[in-house]
Amino acid sequence: MTVYTTVPSPLGQLLLVGVPTAGGVSLASLSMPGQRNAPVVQGSWAHDPGRFSGIERQLAAYFGGELRSFDVEFTPSGTDFQRRVWSGLEEIPYGTTTTYGELAAHLGVDRGRVQALGAAIGANPLLLVRPCHRVVGADGSLRGYAGGVERKVHLLTHEGALQPTLV
Repeated sequence: MTVYTTVPSPLGQLLLVGVPTAGGVSLASLSMPGQRNAPVVQGSWAHDPGRFSGIERQLAAYFGGELRSFDVEFTPSGTDFQRRVWSGLEEIPYGTTTTYGELAAHLGVDRGRVQALGAAIGANPLLLVRPCHRVVGADGSLRGYAGGVERKVHLLTHEGALQPTLV
């Protein structure tokens, strides 16, 4: 059985999807409105906000500046290569960024496979929780974020990796 809920955030209404466990839920997806490849609520899914209370508290603490890393049970997904890349994302410290090339080198991914690494990052089903927003271009440019570059800017500013822009 698949369960879901929505949670308000500074980035818009987040959709959380998971599989029930004895202690709550194993998170399968965390997505944002307008996100590329985001899941769409299915008629067979059960709306069960109570199962997500622990994750919801962590999200509130993250956006409140009180939490720097998430402690969430994940539902396994993806290919072996994707899981390896996603594991690498989880090692990027709060408030920092790394480049696609640096991440590839850290993971032992051949330079010729950096595009595949980027595709794996783009397929990350757990935005925020698995911090793909912390990966930037070699020149520091903020390219490629499934939730939109403006949200990437918001998250990196929130974490202190970018300075706020005055308008």
